[in-house]
Amino acid sequence: MNPFYQSADNLVRTLFGFSGIRPAQQPVMKAVLAGADVLAIMPTGAGKSLCYQVPALVMGGLTVVVSPLIALMRDQVMQMEALGIPAASLNSTNSALETDATFAGLKSGSLRLLYVAPERLMRPDMLAFLKQADVQRLVVDEAHCVSQWGHDFRPDYLHLERVRDELSPVQVLAFTATADQTTQSEIATKLFKQTPEIFIHGFDRPNLTLAMSPKNNLKSQILHFLNHHKGDSGIIYCTSRKMTNSLTELLSNKGYNALSYHAGLSAEDREEAQTRFLRQDGQVMVATIAFGMGIDKPDVRFVLHAGLPKNIESWYQEIGRAGRDGLPADTLTLYGLDDIRLRRRQITESDASAERKQMDYRRLDALLSLCEQARCRRQDLLAYFGENSPDSCGNCDLCLMGVKETDASIDAQKAMSAIARTGQVFGTTHLVSLLTGQKTDAMVRHGHEKLPTFGVGQDRPAQHWRFLFRALYIKGLIDSRADRPSGWFITERGRTVLRGDESLMIRADLMRPPAAASHSSRTRPSISIKLSEEGERLLTSLKALRRTLAEDAGCPAYVIFPDRTLIEMAEHRPSTLSQMGELHGVGETRLLRHGKLFLDVVSGS
Repeated sequence: MNPFYQSADNLVRTLFGFSGIRPAQQPVMKAVLAGADVLAIMPTGAGKSLCYQVPALVMGGLTVVVSPLIALMRDQVMQMEALGIPAASLNSTNSALETDATFAGLKSGSLRLLYVAPERLMRPDMLAFLKQADVQRLVVDEAHCVSQWGHDFRPDYLHLERVRDELSPVQVLAFTATADQTTQSEIATKLFKQTPEIFIHGFDRPNLTLAMSPKNNLKSQILHFLNHHKGDSGIIYCTSRKMTNSLTELLSNKGYNALSYHAGLSAEDREEAQTRFLRQDGQVMVATIAFGMGIDKPDVRFVLHAGLPKNIESWYQEIGRAGRDGLPADTLTLYGLDDIRLRRRQITESDASAERKQMDYRRLDALLSLCEQARCRRQDLLAYFGENSPDSCGNCDLCLMGVKETDASIDAQKAMSAIARTGQVFGTTHLVSLLTGQKTDAMVRHGHEKLPTFGVGQDRPAQHWRFLFRALYIKGLIDSRADRPSGWFITERGRTVLRGDESLMIRADLMRPPAAASHSSRTRPSISIKLSEEGERLLTSLKALRRTLAEDAGCPAYVIFPDRTLIEMAEHRPSTLSQMGELHGVGETRLLRHGKLFLDVVSGS
């Protein structure tokens, strides 16, 4: 047994208030404590931060943590300071006083953790100073940012190899929640001199409910979903600034505490929105992907995508911001034909190499397959990351609802026949009118009301055909040309179905009109923690005290105590400080600072 390991486990129990080093953390922690270079790929909420924070305290010296976002640095430092751990950050928002105090701590050797952005770390004066500061460990957080194949590539991360060499000899630790095989290889090559010890704990987040649904009426679907999350904190991701502003206004008018966040806002407005989201309960952040990485708010109860993400990696990273406290959380992804076309056009028009574009197309196709598949979503998600999951999860919409596939070959032949007979230049709206027998002006002008396909689909509603064209596009049976993006043509695979050489199976629920399919926008009742009415009242009082303490301290509420701790207080009702110290996330420092105040609320309820 490593001599440091028992000390580390004791520290996790006494200072952090956990039951001990988790099984998933144990091999990583042992390797770090043994001095090995480590690349750890662990799902969000698995406790990656402890794997370098605890060794920093147990083994001494300075641990430099490279972080891509100021918000993440500030959040981590606040949490460390709340536990009495000497930590600081260097970033552009520091006051002169804070910067002086940080450098004084570095000079005296009292700091154990220094959080710094890669561009700040690259400055010659910063590196020269750190060479004299007993740097024992260089930690690269969000390590996937170093990969040019990754979804969050940051060019500044490519310079970390030089930082490593300048600070050598130094232990290098890299952590990320998202990295496929290509990204893993690039991280290992670019950050380490020699092959590190690699730990892949798995990508499953069993506390997250996974749900995906085609768009019917976007605003109605979002409101229906949020109706089950009143009072919860959550994130809604949008594909444009315009959508972000529109949904923020809608939700505000409906009584939700909605915040807007996108690159078009001033830095001050974004900072204010982010601070409110972190520090106040029940905030709904409506944002583009400009928001999120580095936001370590543990009590986010839902993540909703109001449009299709770029790929599975991006989607997984974004839904991973929900339920970091291990409690149940919901995810819902809404997607439509316009989203798919947008994502494919973005790849086509990008400046990336042909090789990169092909990989981006494959990643997008994998996400589209996940959207419209018929088996357990979690099984396919884990398979994408190379994990085998033989059993259905029971916690995705497909497992919860149960779905059946139907043979859509005849309808597909009708739809593609309409495409062929109109010259393979018309889009969905015209083709649906043709199939349902609508004599529009365009129909008559082109003489298409005389075609044999006119009205062959009038036994089905227009929405059925719109859904079918989306499914044909996703499955690669039809496509659009760059010079005519709204018009459809039939692909080679589509012709095999049109000829009857291949059948087409599609989930039956994806072909239903909105009235019959509206249940798919929500798959189960509201997530709630099972407390009695009395327990719920006590929880409300505990949260009120926490909010007051957080406001006085100028920190997020969860830095005082996370939701899970307050829920355990409301459930177990400790009557002594000793009993309170046994609860999750309390620890000696928090017990000393806040225990008596919360115990008074419990005893007075």
